Amino acid sequence: MPKTIIISNRLPVQLQIHNGGLEATPSVGGLATGMKSVHSDGESLWIGWSGLTREEIPEGLDGDIDAALEKHGCRRVSLTQDEVEGFYFGFSNRTIWPLYHYFTEYTEFELSSWETYVQVNRKFADAILEEAEPEDLVWVHDYQLMLVPQMLREQQPDLSIGFFLHIPFPSYEIFRTLPWRREILRGLLGSDLIGFHTYDYERHFLSSVRRLLGLEVSFNEIHMDGRAVKVDSFPMGIDYQKFNQAAQHHAALKEGDRSDLKRRLDQHKASTPNAKFFLSIDRLDYTKGIAQRLKAFEYFLKKYPQYKEKVRLIILAVPSRSKVPQYQRLKKEIDELVGRINGEWSTVSWTPIWYFYRSLPFDNLIDLYTSCDIAWLTPIRDGMNLVAKEYIATRTDQSGVLILSEMAGSANEMHEALLINPNNFEQIAESLYQAINMPLEEQRSRNAPMQKRLERYNVEKWANDFVDSLRAQKKLDFSHIALKLNVDKTQDLIRSYREASSRILFLDYDGTLAGFHTDPQKAEPDPELYNLLDALQAQPRTDFFLISGRDKDTFQRWFGNKGYSMIVEHGVWISENGNGFRMLENVKNNWMDKIRPVLESFVDRTPGSFIEDKNYSLAWHYRNTDPDFGQKRASELNTVLTSLIANDELSVLNGNKVMEIKSSNVNKGRAAMRMIGRKAYDFVFAIGDDWTDEFMFQELPEQAITVKVGPMKTQARYFVDGIGSARELLGRFAAL
Repeated sequence: MPKTIIISNRLPVQLQIHNGGLEATPSVGGLATGMKSVHSDGESLWIGWSGLTREEIPEGLDGDIDAALEKHGCRRVSLTQDEVEGFYFGFSNRTIWPLYHYFTEYTEFELSSWETYVQVNRKFADAILEEAEPEDLVWVHDYQLMLVPQMLREQQPDLSIGFFLHIPFPSYEIFRTLPWRREILRGLLGSDLIGFHTYDYERHFLSSVRRLLGLEVSFNEIHMDGRAVKVDSFPMGIDYQKFNQAAQHHAALKEGDRSDLKRRLDQHKASTPNAKFFLSIDRLDYTKGIAQRLKAFEYFLKKYPQYKEKVRLIILAVPSRSKVPQYQRLKKEIDELVGRINGEWSTVSWTPIWYFYRSLPFDNLIDLYTSCDIAWLTPIRDGMNLVAKEYIATRTDQSGVLILSEMAGSANEMHEALLINPNNFEQIAESLYQAINMPLEEQRSRNAPMQKRLERYNVEKWANDFVDSLRAQKKLDFSHIALKLNVDKTQDLIRSYREASSRILFLDYDGTLAGFHTDPQKAEPDPELYNLLDALQAQPRTDFFLISGRDKDTFQRWFGNKGYSMIVEHGVWISENGNGFRMLENVKNNWMDKIRPVLESFVDRTPGSFIEDKNYSLAWHYRNTDPDFGQKRASELNTVLTSLIANDELSVLNGNKVMEIKSSNVNKGRAAMRMIGRKAYDFVFAIGDDWTDEFMFQELPEQAITVKVGPMKTQARYFVDGIGSARELLGRFAAL
């Protein structure tokens, strides 16, 4: 039976050795929680380092460790102290971590660390190869193991391999400074699917692939070595129910059952009912902006002195990588800042900053989340930042304000929060003032949609979405490759056109006859195109249709006085020989509850998009998204919907930054087949450039000549290089 193999630097099990005995306990939070559904669903294996170096394991205890890990579905990779130093503390955390977070001043390029990184990645790959069968699914996690996918691909080409990066991927200008940049990219491209938290990271990666390796990128797919690597964004969620239910439980506790921390917090709030608590929770890391946050807090107190003794900043800094010099210096700086600010601003009854340098139990975290009025999370650079999501999940009455750095990956999903630039103290001060004075009604109006989104796209949904996408990617057939319409083939085509007694042509517009424009309404036909179409229109024995996703009003304005035959909006409307447009299909509305969850899932993964409900249709709007990302998601959504509604007589129509799903099984292929069914044609020709034209290529008879504009995967028989080649071919038709 095929199994799922999960690979990460650390196993989801904590091992502790006491007096020669061994204790193994499951880890909680983070990746361990996120992968629970995948790891526990059916047959699976988790491979990683146990956290104990070879030197730390007493003689004779190896067998006990392996047996303990096996009970948790895990297998360990054994590492020495030197390997951990060079691989983890060295290359991973002194090269990749600072570089990927844009802290180039902290980045070290040590050849010995790189060599150890390669060596340890090989160890992980070998451990996987000992367990993996060709039909297994392998999911590799994070920046410590970026070479593993290609190492696996070289040995087992048929493996289904996914990789997810849990930190940012930097821009090309930053990434190119890495001496081993090409090796890293090639390592990642051994995957079938590469996942990132946000589209920005995905875009940076694709840019580096294109510029450094010279590979062709089509939307979010990289074609190489006869296969396709898909690159996509999957924003990681949290265990929403766990945090929300814990908060409800804490709210129901009687005073005597509450923790000491909760009672202290309640006492302070009772003593100053109008005071506001700011909450800051981070690992002690230079990427989190803790020092900047302290300085911004002092700036706020100076600008708004009326809030002296009315606000308190609670900082929880969780120890991290305390052996690394930068982290030691950072702790010293933060200790000094807290001491100075408290020393200057404290009164007999008020200390502005409560500072905790420790990790807290889960219950105490819930105490902080539910007691603090404002969560203030301002990392300088952060792959996701799940603390922001956890805070919102615990606000069971939908009160509270989230102030979030726009540099955190979660900011893309949580746009209802107060988003700030962590380096802009003036903006931060204004946001703190706004948060303190925000009416409860506004707090709820901001938090309600975020809670709904977090509940729907939780960590389990994130993991399952990735695995489903990986399985789907492996099943795709990339074997169909169109033939280029070379000189000989073109001559044969011209001969067939000339000798045909009855001809019909279907010509797409955008991307085929005319180039794209930033404003679609300005992509008007040029005189040369009018002359070409007039010549085809005048030819005897020839019918031709402009067939497009454009709206009928635009085509009526451009071509209404020409007498051309036109099929627009992907087959909804038709105008023949200059007559008025008429509809080809009737509409229904009993399908909407089935399609709405699909659109909601795309809203979850496409920040800025939204759904519009209409009486007879559903529209997915993406005018407020990143333009490239919105277009990519639109293409993906159309493919998903096409598969989903194949038997439901529904169609997907494309407008200006909106995709509309309507009743009636309408597409270009259906419309084209209705036209050729009315008359006996011995020459059928169709040309187009995008996925909407694939309907034509699939539906038209086998003997039809179908041409794709651009060398991409297609159902067409042939392809030409671009618009110029398409016009040149049609010009040769028109000259006969």
